[in-house]
Amino acid sequence: MVTVYTQEVDKVRESMRRLTELGRQGIAISGQDYGSRTEFLYTGLNDLKPAMIAEATRNAREVAARFAEDSESRLGKIRTASQGLFSIQDRDSNTPHIKKVRVVSTIEYYLVD
Repeated sequence: MVTVYTQEVDKVRESMRRLTELGRQGIAISGQDYGSRTEFLYTGLNDLKPAMIAEATRNAREVAARFAEDSESRLGKIRTASQGLFSIQDRDSNTPHIKKVRVVSTIEYYLVD
């Protein structure tokens, strides 16, 4: 097993590609676990949180405003709000170096008749 800690993901991916080329030339590099796969960790969540929460709040307000309009009410102030859960996942199994970061926030508004 090889562990690499770096923020230069492109260089790691290039090294992985070169290892594949060595395999094509008959030079095999393997570990004990043939099923292991490369794992890329995302460590910049704290940098994203403020913007993501602001966007989630804006989106919630837009949806609530449409709901109020459809029900012939006016949108009032926030009744309750919770930050919710942040999740970080690989975009898909073929691109583990690309992450999907998501936040779920719950915001309740008052509706005024």
